[in-house]
Amino acid sequence: MRSSWWSKLSVSFGPRPPLSWLLLCFICVLAVIAILGSTSSSAFDSVTNTPVPDIYSNYRRLKEQAAVDYLELRTFSLGASRQKELGLCGKEIEHYVPCYNVSANLLSGFKDGEEFDRHCEMSRPRYRCLVRPPKDYKIPLRWPAGRDVIWSANVKLTKDQFLSSGSMTKRLMLLEENQIAFHSEDGLIFDGVKDYSRQIAEMIGLGSDSEFIQAGVRTVLDIGCGFGSFGAHLVSLKLMPVCIAAYEATGSQVQLALERGLPAMIGNFISRQLPYPSLSFDMIHCAQCGIIWDEKDGMFLIEVDRLLKPGGYFVLTSPMSKPHGSSLNMKKRSAVTLIEELTEKICWSLLAQQDETFIWQKTVDIHCYKSRKQDNPALCNEGHDNPPYYQPLASCISGTTSKRWISIQNKSSSLHLSPAELQVHGVQPEDFSEDLQIWGSALRNYWSLLTPLIFSDHPKRPGDEDPLPPYNMIRNVMDMNAHYGGLNAAFLEERKSVWLMNVIPVWARNTLPLILDRGLAGVLHDWCEPFPTYPRTYDMLHASGLLSHLSSERCSMMDLLLEMDRMLRPEGWVVLSDKLGAIEMARALASQIHWEARVIDLQNGSDQRLLVCQKPFMKK
Repeated sequence: MRSSWWSKLSVSFGPRPPLSWLLLCFICVLAVIAILGSTSSSAFDSVTNTPVPDIYSNYRRLKEQAAVDYLELRTFSLGASRQKELGLCGKEIEHYVPCYNVSANLLSGFKDGEEFDRHCEMSRPRYRCLVRPPKDYKIPLRWPAGRDVIWSANVKLTKDQFLSSGSMTKRLMLLEENQIAFHSEDGLIFDGVKDYSRQIAEMIGLGSDSEFIQAGVRTVLDIGCGFGSFGAHLVSLKLMPVCIAAYEATGSQVQLALERGLPAMIGNFISRQLPYPSLSFDMIHCAQCGIIWDEKDGMFLIEVDRLLKPGGYFVLTSPMSKPHGSSLNMKKRSAVTLIEELTEKICWSLLAQQDETFIWQKTVDIHCYKSRKQDNPALCNEGHDNPPYYQPLASCISGTTSKRWISIQNKSSSLHLSPAELQVHGVQPEDFSEDLQIWGSALRNYWSLLTPLIFSDHPKRPGDEDPLPPYNMIRNVMDMNAHYGGLNAAFLEERKSVWLMNVIPVWARNTLPLILDRGLAGVLHDWCEPFPTYPRTYDMLHASGLLSHLSSERCSMMDLLLEMDRMLRPEGWVVLSDKLGAIEMARALASQIHWEARVIDLQNGSDQRLLVCQKPFMKK
């Protein structure tokens, strides 16, 4: 039978079918697939017009695989070829931070500290590879154990740097074979962080540091935060500290703080304003942070004044606080005098001095500036309070024309701002309430979809010891397009033990003042540039609507995903919500950087989709 069939075929086409015939058949098959792909598209979308449930409990692997197959079929039908997967970068850039290249900055003429500043405008190589983890990198311990014990191979901190650190640091840290252990806050350290925090509270007239929130102190900018012990204590008091420190090529305060699960980012007082709006923080803290505050005609202190809210506190702990009689101490006395003179000019009052610690309070009386004997420094023009994004340091006093000029003692201590406070930000109470409901529901949906992958009651890996509660497998979270900070608020409402960096893109409506007034952490950023952090510092990245906007910007989606991969820890997660077209493109690119990606249909009749990705633990 088979030979008869083959004989008939040979009569028609000869003993061997011509190559042109085979090519024609292949083209016909592709055309049929394309037609089926386009028809299946409308058929697939038509079955999703069902009301969105409160929790997507009907999500199953079969449905997930159908969505994956559908997207792969459409990609093939459109003639797109599979792109080559990207490899790992060289060992020399394991701790690579773009925009910070000290040697290149020196060659370009930057000096007086500006070589350590952020210079994204400089031409820099664009690495089309994945920043690899160090050889002995280990997944950080889960919170709260990871706050007190970190793997020494995960950070760029050498044994010599540890041994050369200050006496306070040595009391707070123990260097073991492959770990750095921090003393827990058990009160066993004489004159340690607890006592220091209590001293600050008493100096501003409080009974103890547990009363910070009642006194209006919720957000603290900690400059040069060392190894994060003061910030860790503030977190235990339910305050939101944000550590900033200058870029360090060897050893990093910011990297270590983030490794401990504490909020931090690279930032310094050199030549530019920090990417926060005026009137952002309730307290700014500097304990031997290395800044010479009386330099540049006091412009560093003027920047502190810009960032402080009315009634806020500037805490300065420095050895210069104890002048005695030597020539060196006379220099210190001179520096103290210069700072005291400048603080009077910007309407600060010295509340107290004890040992090496000074505390000033910013005035709440806006008329103080007009009643000064000297109009120096002058008040900034009204338009000066536009969103600052690494603008040059200003020599004028800002914030005095802002509607947000409200004493921290009179501000709400709740996430839910009052209608009067919302009116200051130009936000309707109905919109704010709706945003709270949307993100509360979204977070519950994420829980349903990703349990037990991220938020698990049984997060134990093979070989792990049983973790202590709470069981969340993530700690450091970034919302890359935060809007009102609704996702952050939802995490807090659900009492999840995460902290979240709210990022407002420079092209979006500037809602960062509202986020900061809610007592949350946030920053302005241009997503066509790298984020000022070290590699492997976030457990989860979230973005809603960011990808669609990126198509109209000057940067590519691949550049953004590579930057996300740099920031993301191995085994970390990405959750992207966007339109189908942007999600399809992101999913195709995610495969190039080895992410495990799944597309989830939200079942609400729209073209919105979720892309959930996990970064693998890749080693060479």
